[in-house]
Amino acid sequence: MKTLRQVKVGETVKVIKLHGEGAVKRRIMDMGITRGVEVYVRKLAPLGDPVEVTVRGYELSIRKADADMIEIE
Repeated sequence: MKTLRQVKVGETVKVIKLHGEGAVKRRIMDMGITRGVEVYVRKLAPLGDPVEVTVRGYELSIRKADADMIEIE
C-alpha cells in the first residue's frame, strides 16, 4: 500500500482509498480529497511536515499523519 506521504515532489497521483475513522476521515474528505481525485504534490516543508498539494485546483497543506491515511496509486 502506497500512501500520499511517500510521493515525491512533482508527482501527480490518484487517490484509491481513505483510511481513518470518523471525524478525521470526514475532515480529509471535506478538504476535497476523495476517492478518484488526482493530487499533485507541490512541495515539502524543510522537516517534511506538512506536505503542500494541489487538489481540485487549489493548494492545500496536509500533515504527515493525515497523508499516511490517504492510499494512492
